[in-house]
Amino acid sequence: MEPLSSRTQPTAYKVLVMDDESAVRNLLKRALTKLGYKVLQAVDGKQTLKIYKEEQLSDEPVAVVIMDLTIPDGMGGEEAIKKLLEIDPEAKAIVSSGYSTSAVMSNFYEHGFKGVLSKPYTLTELKQTLERVLNTN
Repeated sequence: MEPLSSRTQPTAYKVLVMDDESAVRNLLKRALTKLGYKVLQAVDGKQTLKIYKEEQLSDEPVAVVIMDLTIPDGMGGEEAIKKLLEIDPEAKAIVSSGYSTSAVMSNFYEHGFKGVLSKPYTLTELKQTLERVLNTN
């Protein structure tokens, strides 16, 4: 049995953050880096899909994508998850939004997401959601 301390060590998982607001992306990057994750950023679904495809060919593919549900003037999470799962049916994605009453947020799994984060969320909620999603098949 591994000691508790080794289970709390930082991971090397790569997380792709999709949000149209640079302040949100940068805040998430700082938080995720603090938690031990490697972070990539995208402004919309189109850029997310491009980065995800490129990273699939690397030695360290993206482990999980955190997608903003709504991207004004761009592809948001609801459309992007469908296209992402066409590229990689095993892809793991978390939907994030301030619109907690959205059907996608309340039925996230039916839309292809493995987890949900309602904005605003805490560092603890982010950590727990990522760990739960990364440890599911």
